[in-house]
Amino acid sequence: MRNEWQYVIDGQFNVSLFGSHGRYRIETLDKGDVAYIPQGYGHSIENIGSRPGRLLIGLNTGEYQAIDLSQWVAGVPPYLLADHFGKPPAVFETFPKKRGFIAPPDGQGKREIK
Repeated sequence: MRNEWQYVIDGQFNVSLFGSHGRYRIETLDKGDVAYIPQGYGHSIENIGSRPGRLLIGLNTGEYQAIDLSQWVAGVPPYLLADHFGKPPAVFETFPKKRGFIAPPDGQGKREIK
């Protein structure tokens, strides 16, 4: 993991940052805004605008590494997730077991592959 900077070229985004012990923060970014994600913090980026947005992401090293939330959730037993998030284990059993790097809301943008 590395430090990360995000610069909004166009659009509007919510950036959610989360750390240990239940710490989290959600910031709304507009065109021209910059976000900083320190090493070791998980985060997600959500396009909340009415059209596609553009985001420039810079890292403090040339090496990109990612542990996607979907991969992390898939690797943690449902009973532990239930304990930490206060939800029944069955909720987490329905989560995807494969990588979901960028997922549009409500299935928008899905194409039928023939």
